[in-house]
Amino acid sequence: MLSLLDQCHHMRQIKQIQSQLTVSGTLLDPYVSGKIISFCATSHLDEALSHGYSLFLRLQNRTTFIWNTMIRGFAENNQSFKAITIYKSMLDTYFPPNNYTFSFVLRACANLSDLFIGLQCHGQVIKYGWESYDFVLNGLVHLYATCNCMDSARRLFDMSDVNRDVITWTSLISGYVKSHQVAIARQLFDQMPEKNVVSWSAMINGYVQVRMFEEALELFNGMLTCGVRPNQAGIIGALTACAFLGALDQGRWIHAYVERNKMELDRVLGTALIDMYAKCGCIETARSVFDNMSNKDVFAFTSLISGLANHGQSGSAIELFVRMQNEGVAPNEVTFICILSACSRMGLVEKGLRIFNSMSEVYGIEPSVQHYGCLVDLLGRAGLLEEAKKVVREMPMEPDSYVLGALLNACRVHGDVELGKETVESLVERSLDHGGVHVLLSNMYASANQWDGVVKVRKGMGDKNVRKIPGCSLIEVDGMVCEFVCGDRYQPHVLMEETESWLIGIDKHLKSLCLDDDMTIKRGSLLSCH
Repeated sequence: MLSLLDQCHHMRQIKQIQSQLTVSGTLLDPYVSGKIISFCATSHLDEALSHGYSLFLRLQNRTTFIWNTMIRGFAENNQSFKAITIYKSMLDTYFPPNNYTFSFVLRACANLSDLFIGLQCHGQVIKYGWESYDFVLNGLVHLYATCNCMDSARRLFDMSDVNRDVITWTSLISGYVKSHQVAIARQLFDQMPEKNVVSWSAMINGYVQVRMFEEALELFNGMLTCGVRPNQAGIIGALTACAFLGALDQGRWIHAYVERNKMELDRVLGTALIDMYAKCGCIETARSVFDNMSNKDVFAFTSLISGLANHGQSGSAIELFVRMQNEGVAPNEVTFICILSACSRMGLVEKGLRIFNSMSEVYGIEPSVQHYGCLVDLLGRAGLLEEAKKVVREMPMEPDSYVLGALLNACRVHGDVELGKETVESLVERSLDHGGVHVLLSNMYASANQWDGVVKVRKGMGDKNVRKIPGCSLIEVDGMVCEFVCGDRYQPHVLMEETESWLIGIDKHLKSLCLDDDMTIKRGSLLSCH
């Protein structure tokens, strides 16, 4: 009868087997009941875990294996608090835990980031003499690393030079990556005697978290060179780096790798591909990936909505937002930021206001400062400056640079110099002023022929040593991402001369196509991009 368990695909079949074992009286055997509970705890069938737990509660004789199986089942099914509760019951019945017990309990503590209970478990680990066991040691290192107690994690790691394995190394590296100590993580990574795909992926995603995208791609390429097949985590990290760098060629290669290896295009991987293509300018390819996804969640919808809005297809973004609601996918905070931005670009004030109000009234999401910034931008672009100013004055939190920046930009577009000056003063009071703010105000004075104001702003920038942050451009050349910073001629790029030559050629070609004076391109306008 027990041999039939592996062939069960429905709870009804498991219950039939259990009924036969009950009638025959063999279910009272701890070995038999333990097999049933183990299958239920590790099965992905609906209600299997709760059924196994019901059987567990009715058992008179429980072995250590049965206790551990039940703790493991809840720990691995995102019910860590329940796992710890069962562990406490185990201690209350004076049933001694073993090394496997602690490996599962420590995992539950790490999932909860519960350092207090973790410290108690560590004390019991020492009491029962399991501290040097490899699974338990890895669990302790992972626990302390998850709770950002890196000193404790490192002490355990240094004490375990004999029992270290790839899991121990990876646990510590992952801990330093969560705590944003990427340099230390990389030192450890380079010292690893053996690396697996998990350690490679942890380091790649560590670089992505601290926005060191070029290093992330270099490491991803290094993993491939070493013959390590990337897992989903590594691929998603590399795609994220491609998205921020605009590395389209490498992103396409990764997509081809996914298809070539028949990797499942699930919601996480699909969303990463959508985001990469959208940020690299291939919005139609992003839409194609979206259409090919069998299961679409809020993140996939939001990623494509954002991409469409950023590519001037705000109408399509709004249509997708409506489709999202019709399919029963509830928007989140980021979705509302994207759709409000789309409404702003299209000048759909009434629709934008309805969407803004629906956040709290329909979805129970209280607007954050970013949402108020979108609302100010929506009203400001439409020329409703007084309404925008009222939003800033009455919003339930302090306006930040984004909110005030949206109001300032509206003042520039509609030539309201006085309100622009007032907005800049608000930015200065909050220490949110920077070079771009003052340059914008200066340009507003110039557009209004108020040259005294221009001189005053420029003099103030000089007195405060305020300078505008130089712009930069990223260009992918033969799969290599090159960065050009405005005015950076003291450290010339290896491709600078070739790039300037191409820009001059483009400049001349465009001039030859100009049909009237309005299309005349000012000398040096293209060259200013670097």
